[in-house]
Formats: sequence, C-alpha cells, structure tokens
Amino acid sequence: MSKRIIRFLLMIFPRSFLIRMSLVVSRLVGVFLIGNKVECPICGGTFRKFLPYGYTKKSGRDNALCPRCLSLERHRLMYLYLKEKTDFFTKDLKVLHIAPEQCFYKRFKALENLDYTTADLESPIADVHFDVQTIPFSDEVYDVVICNHVLEHVDDDRKAMSEIYRILKLGGFAVLQVPQDTNAEKTYEDPTITDPSEREKHFLQKDHVRLYGLDYAERLSSVGFKVTADTYSNSYSEEIAKRFRLPMKEIFYFNQK
Repeated sequence: MSKRIIRFLLMIFPRSFLIRMSLVVSRLVGVFLIGNKVECPICGGTFRKFLPYGYTKKSGRDNALCPRCLSLERHRLMYLYLKEKTDFFTKDLKVLHIAPEQCFYKRFKALENLDYTTADLESPIADVHFDVQTIPFSDEVYDVVICNHVLEHVDDDRKAMSEIYRILKLGGFAVLQVPQDTNAEKTYEDPTITDPSEREKHFLQKDHVRLYGLDYAERLSSVGFKVTADTYSNSYSEEIAKRFRLPMKEIFYFNQK
C-alpha cells in the first residue's frame, strides 16, 4: 500500500511542492518505522526498514528511502564515497551543487570547510536558478560540482557536461551520477520519442530523454574529464551493504579536470 501511495504522490504533484512537504511528512512516518535493521550513514537514523520508492512499477523498489533525511541508495553510496575516498569533508573547497538533494542540503551547507552554493532550474531550496546547458559562471570557479540524476533530463547532455567541465578548476572533480543500464553497451536515446508515456516505457521515467549504457564514461571523457569508473559499493561486506541498503550494481563515476 505505501509503495502505491508514494508512486501516486510522485506522479501527480510537482517536484517543488514535494520538496516543500516531504521533510514534514517524513518525520511523522519515521515514528512508525522505529527499529535497528537498517541504518542511514548520512543522518545516522536506524529503522526496522526504509520506505519504498519509485515512479513506476518497473523502477519501484522496497526498503529504499530513509524516512528521516530522504536519502536513497545512490545518495548513501555517494556520501560514503566522498567521505572515504576524497577530501570533501576536510579541505577548504568551493562547491556548486546542482539539483541539491534534501538529504545533503543542510548537512553540506553547515560544513565550515565548504563555500557551498546550490543551483537548480526551479527548486525552491536552490540559491541560484539556471539551465545546466548554459551555466552563468566564469571559467574555473569551483573545486567540486555535484550534479546527480540531471543529465538524463537534458536535451544536449554533452553541452551540459562541457559547461560543468568549464567551471571546474584544474584538479577539481565532478560527481555526475545518472540512471544506467549496466547490461547495455551503448546509451539509448531517440529524440522522436516525446510522448511522456512512451518515454517512461523506453527511458524509465516520463521526463527522461535517454537511458545511459556502459559508454557513459566515454561521453564524459569526450568533453575532457579524466574518468574513474569505480565499483565502490562492492568493497563493502554483504552485511554492511544490506544494512545501509547500497546499490550493489551502480558504477560510481569520479570525474576530474
């Protein structure tokens, strides 16, 4: 039942409304999930299980969404990667976070080592608003750019990648995770598919314009990035991966200028 309710809410309400309401609702829901079977490494919350999540039956899954901070599997993986394999939490860094996720927003904003700016096309929690295909900043401004699950919505993804590369300082890095079919060698896109229901069928979601394959690293490299494709979640024991609910098949792309 809860899975159908969440799918219904995701489908009928605009993203800006969901962002405003979700944290209030999540605190109430979390009371009913008290336990210690799963743990969110971002907020430290422990529960008997996470909430289900997904826009469609195909993409929906159980035990995915943290009821306290609203992290998903990919967010928990990114947080652990940044914490364990980068100096994100310790070095003075100028950071641009495009389409900021709520599980990160307040935490990153509070870090004294970060000069942290958020951006989005329309999100009410963003500091600035722009189209990622035309970023209104000078060259080599940021040490880190985070832009997760955005490029699959963008008509010209290589232009967006180029813009992100342009505003990064030499030696800086970008986190640019996307939905990916790890069984497909090539990215699947077809600009003639414009009907929302057909896009959902072909690209997993009605507002997606492509589904990335294993050539994603090549697309990133084509604009200049030095790409490291890391099966990072496989470094965890099965017990820890289950407790944190990490995405075992997701490739983490570390993209450096």
